Amino acid sequence: MQTLTPAGTNLVDDLANRYNLSQGAVTHMLIAVNNGGSSMAQFNCPELGGSGQWMSGGMTMVGDMFNSGLRNTVDNLCTELSNALATTQIFPVIPAGTPGSNQWWPNEYGIPSSSGAQNNIRYAVFSGKLAVELNGQMTVYDTLNHNISGVSQQQGGDSSLTFSSQFGTVAVNQLPIISGPGIEEAPAVQNNFAEPSTNEPAFEQAPTGEQTTQNTDAPINASSNTIIELIGKLAELRDAGALTEQDFETKKTELLARL
Repeated sequence: MQTLTPAGTNLVDDLANRYNLSQGAVTHMLIAVNNGGSSMAQFNCPELGGSGQWMSGGMTMVGDMFNSGLRNTVDNLCTELSNALATTQIFPVIPAGTPGSNQWWPNEYGIPSSSGAQNNIRYAVFSGKLAVELNGQMTVYDTLNHNISGVSQQQGGDSSLTFSSQFGTVAVNQLPIISGPGIEEAPAVQNNFAEPSTNEPAFEQAPTGEQTTQNTDAPINASSNTIIELIGKLAELRDAGALTEQDFETKKTELLARL
């Protein structure tokens, strides 16, 4: 289990009692909210309906999409965790530039132009470099002449990454490695853009002058998780101004009808 400060342990115990959850479930959600910069969380917690997504002030998605009680529980829990992270020392302080710290990249790299996290992977973009941390191991890639505008992770159990540049979509493992073990390759990539940390540019933002499009058509026998993810992506497009509220509601109705 993740190491916590005494205040963090008290917080987990209190929330577990009040929400009738295990300490492990609360800790899982605490880590997810922390990895999302306290503004969002992507999680997979059996006690809270499996996989889902929470966004501060936005849409909360849970595996059982019609269970409003579960959705409210996740929203309230994540909101409390986010507030606690902003006011309380939940995790022990780890020196900057070391694995496990919020600033996990080398100090000499400075401040990244953008950074984010998804599942067990974190990444940060610097001038000429892309740093990726997987399970505490960091790999630094030479970005060559790419201007990185988006990073995405293979959806599923593997750790393959791609990035978007002025040349299109490129696999991270095609870049030269400056240091570290590298990230394993997967046969196919399905875009699943992660939200950035607070006050950092969104990874899914397309380069100026381009328009990002999203395929929202799902097969008739699409799984509930697939439809939930598609609705989440539609919500992101709506929030970004790429879709009107009416278009969002129309597409959401179409997707829900396929369950």
